Amino acid sequence: MSRVEDFYDNLYDEWSRLDRHRIEFEITKMYLDKYIPNKNSEIFDIGGGPGRYSFYLASKGHKVTLLDLSQHNIDVAKEKSKHLNIELEDYIKGNALNLSNINKTFDVILLMGPLYHLTKEEDRKKSIEEALKLLKNGGILIAAFISDYAPIQDALSYLRFDGEKNDVKELLSYLNDGINNEEAGFTTAYFTSAEEAQSLMKSYNLEQLAFVGIENILGCKESEILTLPEEDIKKWIDLGFNLSQDKSLYGTSQHYLYIGKK
Repeated sequence: MSRVEDFYDNLYDEWSRLDRHRIEFEITKMYLDKYIPNKNSEIFDIGGGPGRYSFYLASKGHKVTLLDLSQHNIDVAKEKSKHLNIELEDYIKGNALNLSNINKTFDVILLMGPLYHLTKEEDRKKSIEEALKLLKNGGILIAAFISDYAPIQDALSYLRFDGEKNDVKELLSYLNDGINNEEAGFTTAYFTSAEEAQSLMKSYNLEQLAFVGIENILGCKESEILTLPEEDIKKWIDLGFNLSQDKSLYGTSQHYLYIGKK
């Protein structure tokens, strides 16, 4: 975890990532709006980075607490709060594997980050269990995963720009064990299949409300879509939202979103 913390503290600008990947951001927000309809919900954003989703939800009237492993991300969130004129309930530097210091429960919990970086199954389960302890009965858990097809899609999306010679065996290896070491360009990470992600979540006493392939067929054309007029961008994002629960398209997404009710 120290390697992941160092990556976000010193090497990566998480705030701007969702500007580059607006399709992921917009479709995820559409699902947040759909499944968090009540105003003034108490929300805990675990591993929420610098708080892009936290500030969005707070702007809707929700009471949001942000927790992240990276002190840099927490500092960025505090600074962005001033510029946006949106205040969160709290900013906590912490670890998703140990939430024993949190002494309240929540209507909604976002776990949209920690499962990206936990390469051991017991740790992924631990993070979910820690979150569920803090979720009220009837509350909503929203968890995000990186697809095991994401490295292949990412390599293709940049192929025409840098001419990098990608190793086919290396790219296919993620379909076998899902583990990414920091030497491979990204930090320590775990990539999962749609089947594995759903199986993991079914092992808990949750009612699945939705399982989503966020980018689906739009991902491969994102850079082109984002150059279009705003009206056209919205049309394509609406199309992606409507296709996002099509099981036959799960493998075309770089991220999966699970939504369940306790």
